[in-house]
Amino acid sequence: MPKPRKISQSQYETLAAFRFALRQFLRFSEQAAQGAGLTPQQHQAMLAIKGFPGRARVTVGELAERLQIAHHSTVGLVDRLTAEKLVTREPSKEDRRQVFVSLTKRGERLLEGLSSVHQEELRRIGPELRELLEEMTGGEGDS
Repeated sequence: MPKPRKISQSQYETLAAFRFALRQFLRFSEQAAQGAGLTPQQHQAMLAIKGFPGRARVTVGELAERLQIAHHSTVGLVDRLTAEKLVTREPSKEDRRQVFVSLTKRGERLLEGLSSVHQEELRRIGPELRELLEEMTGGEGDS
């Protein structure tokens, strides 16, 4: 394992500021989800489904991986989203053990509204995040 590099006080401050800015964004996201009647995890699941590369549906296993939660927890989350008519389940035609999850029209509308306010917030805080990230990765303040 390589020897850790010496971290300067300014690097600690930049790292702390970056983490604080990320946490503020996550708190904004949590509150936006709750304001829309969702839990933050439900919002994350819907975004993971809609944003899955190359297709508009995911397996429960893929969703679990994207959310970094256990398969059985994902099943419960999908159950709750299904009860709210935000997602639908469809068994795979090739492998009956797999179940695909996709957003309903209602889920799409709700996610679009949330994604719009998230984009606005990112436009607002983006310059600060970009500056902090550049300070952390651009070599500024290295010893």
